[in-house]
Amino acid sequence: MSRYATLAAPFLRLLDAETGHRLAIRALSCGLVPAAPAFDDAVLRQSLWGLDFANPLGSAAGFDKNAEAVAATLALGFGFAEVGTVTPRPQPGNPKPRLFRLVEDEAVINRMGFNNQGLEAVLGRLKAGRPAGIVAVNLGRNKDSTDAVADYVEGVRRAAPLASFLVINVSSPNTPGLRSLQRRQDLADLLGAARAARDEGVGRRPPLLVKIAPDLTEDELADIAAVALDTGIDGIVATNTTIGRPASLKGSYAGETGGLSGRPLFSLSTQVLGTVYRLTGGRLPLIGVGGVATGADAYAKIRAGASLVQFYTAMVYGGPGIVDTIRRDLAALIRRDGFGGVAEAIGADHR
Repeated sequence: MSRYATLAAPFLRLLDAETGHRLAIRALSCGLVPAAPAFDDAVLRQSLWGLDFANPLGSAAGFDKNAEAVAATLALGFGFAEVGTVTPRPQPGNPKPRLFRLVEDEAVINRMGFNNQGLEAVLGRLKAGRPAGIVAVNLGRNKDSTDAVADYVEGVRRAAPLASFLVINVSSPNTPGLRSLQRRQDLADLLGAARAARDEGVGRRPPLLVKIAPDLTEDELADIAAVALDTGIDGIVATNTTIGRPASLKGSYAGETGGLSGRPLFSLSTQVLGTVYRLTGGRLPLIGVGGVATGADAYAKIRAGASLVQFYTAMVYGGPGIVDTIRRDLAALIRRDGFGGVAEAIGADHR
């Protein structure tokens, strides 16, 4: 870990969680966090959707909502970055406090409510200073919108020219009614409209993915898998945060409402990931998210079926240097098991 991170992390944790995060993004955007040491291992490289990933690790949505520190985030050692969730119009999100650290559990609870500066500001930053690298845009609907599908269609149309790939977020627990869009017919209508909006664009058509919740039954997951295959979208992100509260939680904020992320989410999210891989027959690329804090965690996601892996909460507790540690440890684990690369390890637990 860098000297900056070693000194700054304890200070940031003295602040309330949202202020600490805000200062961390500011530090990144101002160049105060050094780039990770060079590390380019062929075993981590793969091509997916016509994109060349130097490694399968990405920053999860919610980390850099407003695309303020994309280049600096990539420089931490990520193979890609995801900005957002961004909605068509700016919105303040839910009342504060709305972000809570559960230090004993290496977890976070948030009920942010898609607070963001809106498409115009976020896409304006990407257009003005598009960094070299793979950058995804996570799209949501405005809380007061009367037409959710129209919001997503607008997001797809406007973000498609700038995004390496697009993620339709229908799984945040913090926007009323949002998760109902995961129901079979609602999801089919939404993804059909989103794909049509993407396909009517001129030039390259970015891959279109949907991000799902971990709190779904197997029947609901089967419906989502069927819709994803039927509509011809390009992948699934599994998973968002959970509304569940494991009995093992020790943090004093465990009773707060919102989505739980971090270490306690790992098993549930990985189980859902594996189920989706099985239900789709490995035909769709999956992104595994939830509780990743070590190279072994990232490797477990890949073996469960993930082509790519994302994390955010791990940086709250491990600092920015954890990205480099995870990618090096992941490379060692892939080699240990005799795989020639990431692609050979995907879904290994199902074989």
